[in-house]
Amino acid sequence: MKKYDIAAIGELNVDIILNGIESEPEIGKEKFCKDMIVTLGSSTAIFAANAAALGSKVCFVGLVGKDAFGDLVRNSLEAKGVATHFIGTGDTPTGATICMSYGEDRANLTYQGAMDVMGFDQIDKSVFDLSQHIHLSSLFMQSALLKDIHKVLDLAAQKGCTVSLDTQWDPMEKWALDYKTVLPKITVFMPNEKELCALTGKADLEAAIEEVRPYLGGIMLVKCGSKGSLLVKKDGWQKMLPAFLNKKVVDAIGAGDSFNSGFVSAFVKGLPPEVCQVVGNLTGAVNTTAAGGTGAFTSLEAVRRICKERFGQEIAL
Repeated sequence: MKKYDIAAIGELNVDIILNGIESEPEIGKEKFCKDMIVTLGSSTAIFAANAAALGSKVCFVGLVGKDAFGDLVRNSLEAKGVATHFIGTGDTPTGATICMSYGEDRANLTYQGAMDVMGFDQIDKSVFDLSQHIHLSSLFMQSALLKDIHKVLDLAAQKGCTVSLDTQWDPMEKWALDYKTVLPKITVFMPNEKELCALTGKADLEAAIEEVRPYLGGIMLVKCGSKGSLLVKKDGWQKMLPAFLNKKVVDAIGAGDSFNSGFVSAFVKGLPPEVCQVVGNLTGAVNTTAAGGTGAFTSLEAVRRICKERFGQEIAL
């Protein structure tokens, strides 16, 4: 038994969310908004916080700056039960995303900061000895980590760690990941359908799946939004599982990360992939019952109650 079920390796930033904006920004002019929220951001952090709420022992590997935003990141993760002693502090400021919300749409502007600096050399290698599973996310937001991806994956394999990967969207849309050499080293690949098509350069999901299937090192979960998720095995076997639909959605921010947290939390317990898929669909649905990516994940008991009351399901955790 290792100390941690999951080590989440990824980006850390704060989200500065502006709501009630009177009109779109214009160069040379100042505008007002009616509300501002400063909170923990990053897909990997949402994953880690929710996995911890689901009962997994989670630590985070990342990099922040010597600033108040870095303190907010650490304190927020610790409050969610995530171990933070593998988070380093560097000279580059902590990243931040300004989220300008306009009704159902929004415009984001991100300063990558420290998240773009962390590579293999900045990672405390003892985390691989102490963790059963490594979860990697948002590679295209982290150029140093992307460059060193094989070093990370090779050490994980050497130390007997299973690995999950959710690349997330590439803001530059270059998709510079050699999936033919990376995917054989991944236990659970977790893209959404748009990301998979963009990564492979294929116009439709079926063609994208067939493109990557020969290179899968384990299984692939394709997240399909309100349609559900598709489990794919290397031999071509597939299972589409419809989503558990919430009729009163608060918001869907972080639903994909919440799916990841549920699937991986079940996976590290040794549950079959088909059961893990059900858990992932449930936690993705639970995410939509409260504001923000972590709002609904206050405890495992709370998640169990939501699953039963809102979706008529028992969660296998």
